[in-house]
Amino acid sequence: MASILYVKEPTAWERTIVVAGLPFSLFNDQLLAIFVKSHFQDIKNEGGDVEDVIYPTRTKGVAYVIFKERKVAENVVRQKKQRLAKKAGNAQLTVSHLSEKVFNSVKALLDLSVFRSQIVLERLVTDLKKKIPMLHFSPLEPSGKIHVEGSFLAMKRLNESLLLKSTHLLQRNRKIMNEGEKWKRQSPQRSLQKSANSVTTLGTLVPKSARGGEMLVLDTDVFLYLKQKCRCYETTLNRFHIQTQERVDGELTTLYLKNAHADSQPSNTWHVKELIEEWSQGLHLELRKEMFHLGGMGSREKRNIQWACEKVHSRYRKVLINFYRTHIDIIGSSSDTYLFKKEVMKLVGQKVS
Repeated sequence: MASILYVKEPTAWERTIVVAGLPFSLFNDQLLAIFVKSHFQDIKNEGGDVEDVIYPTRTKGVAYVIFKERKVAENVVRQKKQRLAKKAGNAQLTVSHLSEKVFNSVKALLDLSVFRSQIVLERLVTDLKKKIPMLHFSPLEPSGKIHVEGSFLAMKRLNESLLLKSTHLLQRNRKIMNEGEKWKRQSPQRSLQKSANSVTTLGTLVPKSARGGEMLVLDTDVFLYLKQKCRCYETTLNRFHIQTQERVDGELTTLYLKNAHADSQPSNTWHVKELIEEWSQGLHLELRKEMFHLGGMGSREKRNIQWACEKVHSRYRKVLINFYRTHIDIIGSSSDTYLFKKEVMKLVGQKVS
């Protein structure tokens, strides 16, 4: 199926609009795409040169229109009403900007104090900055904690680098302990005890129940959508008898996979990991997020918005709603999240940012 993934330029979203309400049951896909292009190239509709029309998409009756100029896209969105020509069914359209709120940046708070007994933390941070220059690091706190922000893929690489560092240090310490036991030296017993403590501390980075299995890092919002909205997730885990353990660190979730039965094929966990990564990568590019900010609102206003979200949700089952103290996240396709938010705003009778 066609999707916005085929937009080549990085800034194409600024020139792209989402068109919902197309009469998909009346015309074939090719003819409907022609009608859409003709409509948005018409100056009477505040249109202009269209670079591409992406249709069909994963959502029935929804198309993406990419203009050659951003100004044209902005003018089209400003129009309150858009209707196709009579020969195209005279359908009323809903037009919106392609949401720029994609899952392309995440934040995390790292606790590097677990490495303090093994390496100089400042040196570790310097190495990470050189290895992953796409990340932004805050100053290292005395407690060993540090804030990091960057793209999801860069954050995933950071997580993998730290786990690799942990594994390397564990192996090194165990080697020292084994050599000490082999030669039965009495003098460095104190040092060996320190190494043993370090092994225990570093070992907490990976849960015991997950060792020997597979691990992957996902965007938390994408993972929650996959887990709660995609049946393939639970079905696949049950089919291959895989147990999971989740560790949520803000906007990142680390998922550990392990065979539920001792006689299961070792390759099962690897295969399921590959499937989950494939699904999450597709969702990562397809999903969009809208948000209701609740800051400064009274309890009654917050309850009204929550009530409206729950009421509208019955018509948008593919949308995931996450309620938080300060905001509400709406996650789904670009068209669904836009229409969902619009209906909620209409129900509460006020403008919500």
